[in-house]
Amino acid sequence: MKDNKKNISFMERLATFIVDKRKGFILGYCIMIVFSVFSRSWVKVNNDITTYLPSTTETRQGLTIMEDEFITYGRASVMISNITYSKAEALCEKLKEIEGVSEIEFENDLDHYKSASALFNITFDGEESAEITKNSMNKVIDSIQDYDYYISSEINKDTAASLAKEISSVLVIAIFIILGVLLFTSKTYMEIPVLMITFGVAALLNMGTNFLYGEISFVSNSISSVLQLALAIDYAIILCHRFTEERINLQAREATIKALSKAIPEISSSSLTTISGLMALMCMQFSLGFDMGIVLIKALLFSLLTVFTLMPGLLMMFSKGMDKTKHKNFVPSINIWGKIVVKTRYIVPPIFIAIIVVSFVLSSRCNYVFGFSTLKTKKQNETQIAEKKITDTFSTNNMLAIIVPSGDYEKEGLLIKDLEELEVTDFALGLANIDALDDYVLTDSLTTRQFAELTDLDIEVSRLLYSAYAVNNELYGRVINGLDNYKVPLIDMINFLNEQKNQGYVNLNKDLNDKFDDLYEQLNRAQLQLKGENYSRILLGVDTAEEGEETFKLLDTIHKISGKYYDKTIIAGESTSANDLATFFSTDNLIIGILSALFVMTVLLFTFKSAGIPVLLVLTIQGSIWINFSFPSLTNTNIYFLSYLVVTSIQMGATIDYAIVITSRYMELKQVMSLKDAMIQSLNQAFPTIITSSTILASAGLLIGQLSSDYAISSIGVCLGRGTIISLILVMGVLPQTLLLGDFLIEKTAFTIKRPSRVVSYTGNMKVNGRVRGYVSGVIDADINGSIKGDITAIVESKNIKNRKELPAEFVQKEVSDEEA
Repeated sequence: MKDNKKNISFMERLATFIVDKRKGFILGYCIMIVFSVFSRSWVKVNNDITTYLPSTTETRQGLTIMEDEFITYGRASVMISNITYSKAEALCEKLKEIEGVSEIEFENDLDHYKSASALFNITFDGEESAEITKNSMNKVIDSIQDYDYYISSEINKDTAASLAKEISSVLVIAIFIILGVLLFTSKTYMEIPVLMITFGVAALLNMGTNFLYGEISFVSNSISSVLQLALAIDYAIILCHRFTEERINLQAREATIKALSKAIPEISSSSLTTISGLMALMCMQFSLGFDMGIVLIKALLFSLLTVFTLMPGLLMMFSKGMDKTKHKNFVPSINIWGKIVVKTRYIVPPIFIAIIVVSFVLSSRCNYVFGFSTLKTKKQNETQIAEKKITDTFSTNNMLAIIVPSGDYEKEGLLIKDLEELEVTDFALGLANIDALDDYVLTDSLTTRQFAELTDLDIEVSRLLYSAYAVNNELYGRVINGLDNYKVPLIDMINFLNEQKNQGYVNLNKDLNDKFDDLYEQLNRAQLQLKGENYSRILLGVDTAEEGEETFKLLDTIHKISGKYYDKTIIAGESTSANDLATFFSTDNLIIGILSALFVMTVLLFTFKSAGIPVLLVLTIQGSIWINFSFPSLTNTNIYFLSYLVVTSIQMGATIDYAIVITSRYMELKQVMSLKDAMIQSLNQAFPTIITSSTILASAGLLIGQLSSDYAISSIGVCLGRGTIISLILVMGVLPQTLLLGDFLIEKTAFTIKRPSRVVSYTGNMKVNGRVRGYVSGVIDADINGSIKGDITAIVESKNIKNRKELPAEFVQKEVSDEEA
């Protein structure tokens, strides 16, 4: 008994503990499930992709300043179709009366009325998130219910809820597809509930622990469950198949222990390649990659945990049902395909090399975009439909915010004039060109007399006010030397006058008081939007696309113009965001490409102990990536940059597993049969596993692409689905020929010293210390340290081959070549 315990491996002891303590594990999972049901609603979802830009980028700096120093009032573009101009005017007046509506821009011109459609640009009294703005928006919608209307606005827009609804639909359809695939590839009907329960628990635990990160992106929140299902269900399938194999000769408990002890190393090794790809994603400078990486890695770890600690208990519970519901194998044999592969081993690899060279060139010419304005999705939500309708009817401007140091109105005025002279400028708006009274703008500097004439103040009162202003700002020389030539910006004097009024130092008659109140309200509203404590903001509308070479050159031009007046200018807007993302794309692309390949090759190197195998496998999957991203170039379709970065890492990390399955079986089988037969059998044995995994991952990707209206998520789904299908084709149709043709490279670059293999035919007693493959009154494939008694016909790799008596002269031993094997 002691000797038997010593011979038990660590994995077997661990598996025995998990199986024997299964009730405790199941109870623990029940508790965690209840907790996760409630905790999954605690996670905060970030819908703003720009927050993941590095703090050093111009966009991030600009947005931070605007959040800290300016107020951006809520806005909405409302288009009413099939309406006359007179009715549109009446409706505009009605909307102006709604509480919370500050102003409505609507004129009798082509910018606001065209083709029997009216466009109202509404500005509200509060910011987008303010309750008064949300309530006012709802009242606006109620007022136009009788019309054919379209609204483009961020007010009351819940992107997270919309995406959650779409992804729920994706998940439901994906589950039905998975059930169909599992039914096709299963060996017993009752294994399907075991697999689905295992995945369901893993997905729920992952969602229920996302709150630990504090906040996750809308992208991670939306697709993590679907990708977890697609990427990790293999782990459960491997353990399930191991169990059914062991169950043939063992009781349920022993079969579970044996299967688990074998599956833990196999599944852990398989998961490393996927995790490696996600770790490469986390190294992006654009930290959305880090966000997706940590969420998906946690999802995979929960999948591993449930497979290793929950699923064994489920297998024990469902073992009787699995025994009773066995069915015939629905997966067809593909020996014919294997023979075709063998015959084309000298033809396919050269063709593949030519294809990947062309694909590399085409993928490098792919038109990557960094904003959403030129992208399309199969599914359109209400906001997208409205925005397209408005854009198709009325021209829209590309809006930029130019942020400069505050305090010098003259420089602001000169800069605005220079910007207005640009050919692409539709408008430029800043404090220095907002009309106040008569022909003055808010930043014009006025003398005491000019101010008195403008405001109908007595000249002495005006002088007294200017004196107080000078003293308040410690400009005593102005008071001593005379005030008649002293000029103060109108905006500053009105602010000072309002301050003195509030403190009771200045009293005005009713008419003059009302006039000043209206002027101050106008001034204050403009000032809150355009002037902060340290910075001023100039709004610039330009007639250019949101991104592209022309737009990026315009940003450089604006920086050069503003450089004449300021040492530093910051530009914020969709164009700047696209420019920042474009700058990081090349670096992030290089980082992900190198690290994902390096991580995966390292795992393969230690798995197969050959330098040749990682090169052949990674070349195959990298080729599938280049082919995948040559399609947008061939179809002249824009592709969102994030799709390339995310799909590259996932495709390299996940679909490489398909290649590993074939290669592992090939490396084992070629020891006992010819290379050709080994490859045919490898394809036939690996096909059920590969077709199951690839079908699920491809279906999940394509469903996301077809059913999500979010540009980023839809683009990721389309590319992932297409890439998985391409990887499947190359793994089944190119990799086998590559392995056959490159077998000499695999052997030459092997790290381990290969022991001589001998064909041994002998009847009697033999002492063996090594590995035996072949027939010993039955099939044997194991590491043996002991004696064998019986008829032996096997390939033997052993440090010591000897029988109890001296080997007879007719005992046959010879080295085995590949052909003889």
